[in-house]
Amino acid sequence: MKNFFELLKKDKKFVIGLMSGTSVDGIDAAVVEITGNGLETEVDLIAFETFPFPSGVPQRVLALCQPDTGRVDDICEMNFYIGHLFAEAVNHILKKSGIHANDIDLIGSHGQTIHHLPKDANTSRYPSTLQIGEPAVIAHETGIPTIADFRVADMAAGGQGAPLVSYIDYLLFYNKIKTVGLLNIGGIANLTVLPAKGTFDSVSAADTGPGNMCIDAVITEITQGSERYDKAGKRAAQGAPYQQLIDEWLKHPFFHQSPPKTTGREMFGHTYAMECLAACGEHELSDNDCIATLTELTVQTIADYITRFITGQSLIDVLYVSGGGVHNQTIMRRLDELLADTSVELVDNSGISADAKEAIAFAILANETLHGNAGNLPSATGASVRKVLGKFVCP
Repeated sequence: MKNFFELLKKDKKFVIGLMSGTSVDGIDAAVVEITGNGLETEVDLIAFETFPFPSGVPQRVLALCQPDTGRVDDICEMNFYIGHLFAEAVNHILKKSGIHANDIDLIGSHGQTIHHLPKDANTSRYPSTLQIGEPAVIAHETGIPTIADFRVADMAAGGQGAPLVSYIDYLLFYNKIKTVGLLNIGGIANLTVLPAKGTFDSVSAADTGPGNMCIDAVITEITQGSERYDKAGKRAAQGAPYQQLIDEWLKHPFFHQSPPKTTGREMFGHTYAMECLAACGEHELSDNDCIATLTELTVQTIADYITRFITGQSLIDVLYVSGGGVHNQTIMRRLDELLADTSVELVDNSGISADAKEAIAFAILANETLHGNAGNLPSATGASVRKVLGKFVCP
């Protein structure tokens, strides 16, 4: 194993980024060659795979996310088990790509969020967040130094703990001529905006609301688990959105809250999705009409966020979209229609894989942490200061 000081001396490193999002559909693993650090960072994606969770694991994880079903012994066990699955993903991608573990310098693991309680003036809860996937297990089972638990340092400084990819977005996508938007549609949708000629302090970012989360939950419910998502957005395309219901849902306080702001399953998880499904039933909507209505909610909350909080400052010239939502053709078509003055493109057009972007981001964050560089942007998270993120674990 290379020691900490040997890693610091290397200008070029091979880093694996690991990510499992709020959709709980699997573990994204990206092998990245990183040259330099900070504003000099250059990346090259060597390999990428998504490893589905074993049968039953998504349901166990989602149960942990529910206050009435999550038990402390289950959380304790799953923290180590998910760490084992993350390590397994590392070993699988190394074997598949023909790369030896000794050639990998570092792992950056986001972990699996099971609860996120950002600062909220309307509650007395102490701000906190919890990602499981024990990094000590990952480091031990792979033999590779691992950096994880990135969100807590930002929250300790009064931030929302998210979105953390905004700093990486700046490193990779800053443009002196164009204002660039980076939209990731996972379980939750989040947007980073990089003004042309802007600095770190000019970057804005926030979660806009549900991404695929509610759509997935409702499809799982109405098909009794035979389908877990709307493949290519076909169900939504066959249905008709019911705008009267969308207008009611758009009254939710989160959509009117000024950035920075973050959200998750605590607000838009299974309970919220079932309430939406029940509302669709009250209006006698067909299954596909319900899916179309929830899909339109995702699109309209994104467009509304841009109109309400961004357009008055600067028009987004190009919006790069990543995450699982890029495969939903209905979402992509409607974004293009609603954001007529913006070029809506897959982030792949920039040279970065749409599916791999989040995993790549946490590989870069790990490299930044190794070099002692702050990885958060207070303008995006609301933190009082910039912070070095993550915890370093030796194998």
